[in-house]
Amino acid sequence: MARFDLSLDELRAYRPPRSEPADLDRFWSETLDASRQLGGPPAFVAHDARLRTIAVADVTFSGYLGQPIRGWLLWPRGAREPLPAVVEFVGYGGGRGLALDWLLWASAGYAHFVMDTRGQGGGWLGGDTSDVEPSGTGPQAGGVMTRGILDPATYYYRRLMTDAILAVDAARAHPIVDAARVIVAGTSQGGGLALAAAAFADPAAALVNVPFLCHFRRALEITDASPYDEIRQFLRVNRIHEARVFATLDYFDGRHLAARATAPALFAVGLEDEITPPSTVFAAFNEYGGPAEIRVWPYNGHDAGEAQHQVERLDYLARIGLEAPSA
Repeated sequence: MARFDLSLDELRAYRPPRSEPADLDRFWSETLDASRQLGGPPAFVAHDARLRTIAVADVTFSGYLGQPIRGWLLWPRGAREPLPAVVEFVGYGGGRGLALDWLLWASAGYAHFVMDTRGQGGGWLGGDTSDVEPSGTGPQAGGVMTRGILDPATYYYRRLMTDAILAVDAARAHPIVDAARVIVAGTSQGGGLALAAAAFADPAAALVNVPFLCHFRRALEITDASPYDEIRQFLRVNRIHEARVFATLDYFDGRHLAARATAPALFAVGLEDEITPPSTVFAAFNEYGGPAEIRVWPYNGHDAGEAQHQVERLDYLARIGLEAPSA
């Protein structure tokens, strides 16, 4: 479709007021502390993916409140020294799929940790991790966007963002990973999770493509595309809970999380993106607390440059000193 959001000049200056909860840092600190106390060391089991040049481990690690989360770790077969590692989070509806779905980063010389997405994987790339919900999560609409949404303590993304942050811990535990050179990455939902990990896991860099979970009110005002539309459907029925819903979402808004990140970051945005509208992406980018660049794709939507942007991500990591070693 044609562009529908603010002009590019307006987007670059777009910094709407933030309604950040006063206890946001305490909320996340207590959540992560409790989850780490209940967790154990990750398990890496050799996996035969029928690949000659890439080694694969099937991973199980401790996520929210110690709950088991699956993943893959891939790296160039024969590598001896610890490698820079990309920890990647998956878009909405997807799971970790097969190891064969994730060959780019290991082929480029990196270790690559792919986190499964609890309770997802029914839309594309199947998943292997259940969502262990707390009791009393209440009504929901559609997929997971409104699961437990009436309270930040029960909201689905409290669990998933905790998983993402602790996935960085798990990746650092493997000897093939250089713990000081871990990069967090993701597209759409994965981009939102990368912002959470950038805020609370102290990575070396962040690669944030068309991030979801940013500036919720603006998204509901200008797009009716899924998954944001799940929130609209919920409020259409549960109309008296609007204040509670947005109070919960403030704990997970990528704008607030971006403000806490300090690692160098490369964002991507498509100016024709109806799923994560450009103003919601720039609202997070413009709050980012570390050095950040954004690649604007004027005629792209949620694909945001596809393989061409992958090339730019590789070039960006080389520019900031995180290039993988040559074979």
